[in-house]
Amino acid sequence: MSLKIDITNHILTITLNRPEARNAVDPETVLELVDIWTRYRDDRELRCAILTGAGDKTFCSGADLAKLIPLFTGARKPETDADKAVAQNGMLAQQAFLRDFELNKPLIAAINGDAIAGGMELLYSTDIRIASNKARFGLQEVKWAIFPMGGSTVRLPRQLPFAKTMELLLTGELMNAEEAWRLGFVNALCEPSQVLEKARAVAETIAKNGPLAVSAVKRSVLANFGRPISEGLAKELEFGIPVFLSKDAQEGPRAFKEKREPVFRGE
Repeated sequence: MSLKIDITNHILTITLNRPEARNAVDPETVLELVDIWTRYRDDRELRCAILTGAGDKTFCSGADLAKLIPLFTGARKPETDADKAVAQNGMLAQQAFLRDFELNKPLIAAINGDAIAGGMELLYSTDIRIASNKARFGLQEVKWAIFPMGGSTVRLPRQLPFAKTMELLLTGELMNAEEAWRLGFVNALCEPSQVLEKARAVAETIAKNGPLAVSAVKRSVLANFGRPISEGLAKELEFGIPVFLSKDAQEGPRAFKEKREPVFRGE
């Protein structure tokens, strides 16, 4: 298995487990990622997820240049069942990297090391990012004459200033952790050994909140990004009103009044 999966207290932890390949995504990993994203999306018991990489050197180095990219360029013929599935359906890779997969639950990145190419692109769909102070970030596709097609030309300009975005995209050079934090691309920096611990602390806080409210807030932010304010405010009501009509919305204030921890059921 290319992924390690752990579920504890409503929190799903996904570890990219190919340290020998810098946690690059090969066809088998593509299929496993699509499966786990689907499970997380559909399982009401799972309230928050963490994505990290094995080891302390690399979070994810993107698509495997030996096994995955050559399938798309035609330089390698499909050999395994996973090869054939990915070659026949190019959308699977896009879903694995969350380019074309709608995830309406919180996703925290525990960036234990370098996030490069598709590893950087995976971060665009994460909501909170805790990074090693030794991590580096970048899009090196142009160095290998390929296109960063995981959403970088669309999503990165919305998450970093324009000039820095173009620098990363056109030079293929890397950005260090300190600059990523200064520009607001990551939430916090820490020692490599503390990354997963800090990510879990954030996940535990989120998992205690009302799951319907958390999901609706995320959906509203994403749906209204870039909309005119008046249009966005109207759209916000579509997400907020059902939350106010839920049983959890009754439980929250009741628990506060009774001075106890609320018990949310996502209803």
